Amino acid sequence: MKRDVVDKVISSMGLLMTAVLLIASAALFFTASFISGEVKTQLGSQNISFPAKESAAFTSLSRESQDAIAPYAGQTMTTGAQAKVFADHYIAEHLEKIGGGKTYSELSAESMANPDDTALAGKVETVFRGEMLRGILLNAYAFGTMGLVAEFAAIGAAIAGAILLIFSLLGFSHAKKVKKRATKK
Repeated sequence: MKRDVVDKVISSMGLLMTAVLLIASAALFFTASFISGEVKTQLGSQNISFPAKESAAFTSLSRESQDAIAPYAGQTMTTGAQAKVFADHYIAEHLEKIGGGKTYSELSAESMANPDDTALAGKVETVFRGEMLRGILLNAYAFGTMGLVAEFAAIGAAIAGAILLIFSLLGFSHAKKVKKRATKK
């Protein structure tokens, strides 16, 4: 097979792969945008706000939790990263205090063994609700992370597609030069 034909075949395959990468990049950008928009919309509609730095809700937290929450103090939650901080440093700390360090399942088992203890039943209900909210917020964080990964993948696919396009065009250019040299001989 002649060199110019080989260059054209390889360059054509490169153009095909460029199209695949650019289509994948567009799909990934759409996915990232959709996920980010949904996380923002869903979290925003809940109207969950971080406590302000000067509030008792903030100052009553441990130093570690205060440090984690400080960048978002007073803000309304709209991102997955914010949801994780709120779940892990605000809700979790409150649940720790309410449950006395016991998990929902431990408190529930204790409550079943003492069915007449209404205070304990109230703790179980509160911890259950808190753990549910925490789980939902951590799901928002997970989806936000998937959106971020999709965005990075989209950028990578776009860059790879652009590089492959350049190499394909250089391949076609090389094929023309090889053919000219062959016809001169």
